[in-house]
Amino acid sequence: QVQLVESGGGLVQAGGSLRLSCAAARGTFSTYAMGWFRQAPGNEREFVAAISRIGGYTYYADSVKGRFSISRDNAKNSLYLQMNSLKPEDTAVYYCAASQYYMRSYSSASSAAQYDYWGQGTQVTVSS
Repeated sequence: QVQLVESGGGLVQAGGSLRLSCAAARGTFSTYAMGWFRQAPGNEREFVAAISRIGGYTYYADSVKGRFSISRDNAKNSLYLQMNSLKPEDTAVYYCAASQYYMRSYSSASSAAQYDYWGQGTQVTVSS
């Protein structure tokens, strides 16, 4: 069973950048597809980005496409989310998640139900 711990959140001005990290412990990191989700107060958890087991496929929500970049380093058991040109509407708690399923399409990658393990989240606040 993999354990996930996010870091890198914080307060940033609109237009700024942040890099989130997700460290995985236990389990074999390279056997999991990984994703980032976020949840703002009063909203449902929403998909942000996902990456396949060896990084060959990536998927992004339309709201972050061109601004965010997901990557992974299997040698370091780590997942990353580079967030550029941040907007106030990006404010949320960001969660990383691990899935034992193959991510063969956007529909599967973006579904929270496909993910088996979740981190505790890291807060990102973007001020206007």
